[in-house]
Amino acid sequence: MNQHLKLRKITIIGLLAGITIVLGSFGIGFIPLPTVKATIMHVPVIIGAILEGPVAGAIIGLIFGLFSIMQNMAGGSLLSPFFINPLVSVLPRIIIAITAYYSYKALKNKNKYAAIGVGAAVGSLTNTIGVLGMIYILYSQQYAEIKGLAANLVAGTIFTSAVLNGIPEAIVAVIITIPVVLAVKKMYNKSSD
Repeated sequence: MNQHLKLRKITIIGLLAGITIVLGSFGIGFIPLPTVKATIMHVPVIIGAILEGPVAGAIIGLIFGLFSIMQNMAGGSLLSPFFINPLVSVLPRIIIAITAYYSYKALKNKNKYAAIGVGAAVGSLTNTIGVLGMIYILYSQQYAEIKGLAANLVAGTIFTSAVLNGIPEAIVAVIITIPVVLAVKKMYNKSSD
């Protein structure tokens, strides 16, 4: 039985890491909303953490972060140089798994739907706050120069971006994560019969 669980964990990690790479490679990891593009690139990390624990989720987050570095090395946006730094592109993506899993775990015995939803929302907000927070901490001056802002406006601009992107992304993450996790858990229960 232990061997079966290890194989399942490896399979889930590989599958979700592959989904992350496909989402990024083909540009389908972004959902256009009226005012912003909401990313769903972090959703496989959240799903992996809730299904298989924080270590599995962190491995998927690591792969997501490394893929982000590779994408940004090719350029593509004014902020690409920031994302080459692992503190911006990798660390927050690993932490998604930890916050999503422990938020889920805190509520899972009370209400499974709420637990999955809260885990998804917290994981999604971890991505937004982690990435933008690291950009602010490490690159505030460069960000101001790129955006043509006065230094005293950087915090407000990043905060506004976090709200405008973070809330829709969290909602989308919850909408995707709840049915996926419930379906996979149902399959887990059937396979253990």
